[in-house]
Amino acid sequence: MLRCDFGTSRNHQTHIRNASFTEYGIEPLLMGLIVRSSAIHAAGCYTTSSVRKGERIVEYTGRRISKEEADALYTDYPVTYLFGLGDGSIVIDGFCTAMFINHSCDGNSETSEDEDGRVWITALRDIPADAEITYDYCLYEGGDDPCTCYCGASNCRGTMYSATEIKRRKAEARKALKKKRGKRKAAKTSARSSKTKA
Repeated sequence: MLRCDFGTSRNHQTHIRNASFTEYGIEPLLMGLIVRSSAIHAAGCYTTSSVRKGERIVEYTGRRISKEEADALYTDYPVTYLFGLGDGSIVIDGFCTAMFINHSCDGNSETSEDEDGRVWITALRDIPADAEITYDYCLYEGGDDPCTCYCGASNCRGTMYSATEIKRRKAEARKALKKKRGKRKAAKTSARSSKTKA
């Protein structure tokens, strides 16, 4: 079980120190994390100490619910902290420090699910102290929401959708446009044939 100690600094930013215990079979995490305002989006999660490449930063925790239940719960909510597992049929309804980690097309960390089904945020490269922790959300299925990205990375895709989802959406848009053009063409042909009969 991952326990978090909450406290407040002099400038009222929330500090969170992750402390897991070997009695639970988990290696100790002494990572200091802080949640504060971010240039990417509202609040972000920052490390207070340097992180080595490959090191686990934090676990993404929360109750696990079905995608259908999440859709029903958050129909009218503009912001959610849902993390899709496996094929996306189950999601974590995030309520943890990790929910403040923002998207970046050039994230300094990545997510992975371990053999016990736990989701970890792990450093992709060395991260200096006081840096914002980010990862590529690789979103899928967002309806008409463009999920605009504001990460500012040199390789920014302009959206938080995965490359696969972007391709799928473009193919869908081309198919819809082709269908629309076909209907227009059929309507024009029909109109012309009506004029020639008259």
